Amino acid sequence: MTTAPRRVLVVGGGASGNAVTILLRRAGIDVDLIEARPDWNATTGSGITLQGNALRVLRELGVREQVEASGFAFGELGVTTPDGTVLHVQHDIRTGGDDLPATVGVQRPRLQQILIDAVRASGAAVRLGITAETLEQDADGVSVRLSDGTTGRYDLVIGADGLNSATRAAIGITDKPEPTGMAIWRTPAPRPAAVTRTDLAYGGPAYIAGYCPTSENTIYAYVVEACRDRASIPVESYADEMRRLAQPYGGVWPEIVEHITDPAKVNYTWFDRLLVEGSWHRGRVVLIGDAAHCCPPTLAQGAAMSLEDASVLAEMLTGTRHWDDELLQAFYERRIPRVRSVVEASVQLGQWQLDGVRDADVPGLMARTMNPLKDLP
Repeated sequence: MTTAPRRVLVVGGGASGNAVTILLRRAGIDVDLIEARPDWNATTGSGITLQGNALRVLRELGVREQVEASGFAFGELGVTTPDGTVLHVQHDIRTGGDDLPATVGVQRPRLQQILIDAVRASGAAVRLGITAETLEQDADGVSVRLSDGTTGRYDLVIGADGLNSATRAAIGITDKPEPTGMAIWRTPAPRPAAVTRTDLAYGGPAYIAGYCPTSENTIYAYVVEACRDRASIPVESYADEMRRLAQPYGGVWPEIVEHITDPAKVNYTWFDRLLVEGSWHRGRVVLIGDAAHCCPPTLAQGAAMSLEDASVLAEMLTGTRHWDDELLQAFYERRIPRVRSVVEASVQLGQWQLDGVRDADVPGLMARTMNPLKDLP
């Protein structure tokens, strides 16, 4: 007697949802992926910093070479004064091993499109502009009613629907993201010829002013300040606000500032912290990525942690026929020490700045957090 293929519903088509879909399809599992946004998030965002452990998962997905060819690889981090004077240059920790770049910057829409193409090629059934309205579980699976009125029956539902996850709330997990007190302005811009790595300026009118090359021709620039009431900042003033904060910085910043003119290209986001404790599942619904944890981008590990979730969960699901509470709890217990370390360190780095701590052991904390990430998750 042949056994029917397992069916999985993935809710959310960001990095973790796309990645777990590709890996499960490779193992012959039927996957439906639904994404609330009709554009599949393929047109939004400025840039993203991918460190080696993120590249390791992208290599597993078969897209690492595409990402690297589309982006900009580098291996150093510069620290400057607000006027642009370089104080220190340190080598990035190669968290993916010596056979991968330490860091690749890439335009976020380009990364998303590469993942979208891989999901399409996997044969997954994709439906856009759709959400899960109800999840009804029993011992054998989950019955799902979607926002278009259709229904489906699944062996497992994976909630990869981000920071404000409706799946998390639907299964009774009450944790919500909490603001850390900081916010970030981001925008894409043309790459000045001198920008070949990330440089961070501490101090000046903002806590941090930095940039990351994302291709031969582009960068994304960012300025971090204390968070303000979003309602007090009209969207049409976003470019003016970011330009005002960035204007006093030296080095290549005057060249960058010239291009901060379109408010539609400027993004303003609070830093949030979330870490769901105890378990990331209820019955046959499990959370991954930002739905289960998120942190400020002070270590640039958010995407890496989400991609690792997808890799580990897919490995565990495809390694056994027993998709039960014990397996999903083991997934949580395997992931939580590594994720907790990254979340807590990322929050601490920002808190030291908010508190004005001058003698904080920033290099030590970064090394203690990043070096263990060389190990496989």
